[in-house]
Amino acid sequence: MAFLIKSMIGNPLSGIGLGGGGDKEEEAAPTDPAKAAGMTREEYEEYQKQVVEEKMERDADFLNKKAERATLRVCLRDKYRLPKSEQDDNMIEMAGDDVDVPEELLKMEEGKDSLMGQFQNLQNMDMDQLKEKASATVTEMKTKAEEKCSVM
Repeated sequence: MAFLIKSMIGNPLSGIGLGGGGDKEEEAAPTDPAKAAGMTREEYEEYQKQVVEEKMERDADFLNKKAERATLRVCLRDKYRLPKSEQDDNMIEMAGDDVDVPEELLKMEEGKDSLMGQFQNLQNMDMDQLKEKASATVTEMKTKAEEKCSVM
């Protein structure tokens, strides 16, 4: 209970600022960030350069990944005749001509084994040819069955 009252009221003179305690804390903290990190000035500058270079490299990799995904989306939109996205086009332009879609993503895009790939193949088939093949297969099966079966 005493702790609760003490924390609520606190030290009444701490907020007044009579020129006491606050200056010592500021003097103890070093103003140079190199000293705060425990390095010399040259080491600190080299460290900062490395940090900036690594950040730029990560950003470039991230931009490249985003452009690869946008390229794949554009390919899929072309394949399935969907409306184009201006955002994807802008992303590809920002990345430049260095955009390559990974092979794994291209394999997924081909989709020959997928259900959508099979539907795409059905659209391209000639129905008359398919009917002729089916009727030829049925008649062939009938003749083989008649040869083997004495009841038919």
